[in-house]
Amino acid sequence: MPRAQTRDAPRNRRPRHTALHDHAQDDHARSYHGQSDQRRSDQGAATAACGAATDATGIPVTAADGTATPGTATGAMATPGTAAGATTARGIRQRAETFARQLVRFGLLQARCCAFAVALLGGMAVSTLLPSLPVTRYDLLLAYGVLLTAVGFLLGWETRREVAVVAACHVLGLAFEMVKVRVGSWSYPEPGLAKVAGVPLYGGFMYAAVGSYVCRARRLLDLAVTGYRARATAALAVLLYLNFLTHHWLPDLRLPLGALLLAATTGTWVHYTVVERRHRMPLAVSFALIGFFLWLAENIATYLGAWRYPYQLHGWEPVSVSKWVSWALLISVTFVICGTGRRDGALAPGQGRDEPAPDDQAVPGGVLGRAGGEGEVAAGGVVAVGGLGEGTGHGPDDARVTG
Repeated sequence: MPRAQTRDAPRNRRPRHTALHDHAQDDHARSYHGQSDQRRSDQGAATAACGAATDATGIPVTAADGTATPGTATGAMATPGTAAGATTARGIRQRAETFARQLVRFGLLQARCCAFAVALLGGMAVSTLLPSLPVTRYDLLLAYGVLLTAVGFLLGWETRREVAVVAACHVLGLAFEMVKVRVGSWSYPEPGLAKVAGVPLYGGFMYAAVGSYVCRARRLLDLAVTGYRARATAALAVLLYLNFLTHHWLPDLRLPLGALLLAATTGTWVHYTVVERRHRMPLAVSFALIGFFLWLAENIATYLGAWRYPYQLHGWEPVSVSKWVSWALLISVTFVICGTGRRDGALAPGQGRDEPAPDDQAVPGGVLGRAGGEGEVAAGGVVAVGGLGEGTGHGPDDARVTG
């Protein structure tokens, strides 16, 4: 008979391996909850940081209850992309402010470049208000132009060499005027002692004003040209000048010559500085801009009675828009004259668009750029960038309009 057990076997006793399994599960659960708590803590810190960054930009963060709580870490829920959007808005605002500052500065520089032209137009306007004088108006304007040139030289508007360049523009302009007045393209109806072949000598100052603008723009805007074809541009400028003189008797070739000029200047860039930043513009665009403002100046001059087109003899009318194209082509002559007047014979290329002007070596003649860089251009590599009222003068072709 089996022996009776003196100790009762423990009830509900679990096997050893089962207890170890439960302990492992408890440890895993504690580890999981600990990681979850840490993750939530990290997310809260990130939310607070996002809220602080958003507050720095001035854009409020929307809290969980719908109220605006800028920069608060407690109860703030930053929407995705808020910080990025604020940065983008700030960047756009800064770009707009920079553009506005540079535009204003560019306008002021252009006004300085046009000092001679503006003063000449101002003298024409004042001369219409003067009472009867023993000196004719045209002769008075001639004396005023000479005085203006002398004052500009003494004030440093032009150097001695630039005065010579401006004088060359004056002489070429007078020759142009004599031919055009002779064939009846326009006329100077008022009397004057200082007249040659029906042209008052002050008429050359209108072309001199354009040359003055180009020379001053070269220095004030630190102009430089890259990709310039000097010989082709100079040859086409001469042909255009001759065509405007001879198209009364020979075929008018301004359109094919203009197309060739456009092809010759393709890839040519004008580099200029505004507020210590370098910009660039296609040379053909600068010709078009200068031509446009010359056309505006011509409207002002004819309104003031400086000269008359045939259709303006019985009352002022706006100058034909075709003169804009003519001036855009003829400005190449002034460009070549002002460029070949340089002694250094070369200009270094400017920097790319919207780049700060570096502290590079100064090229003789006052133009900044990377000295010795690729694409240096030969003599004649200076051109004016379109601005505000570059000068005055007549349209380079005639406009035979009846009525």
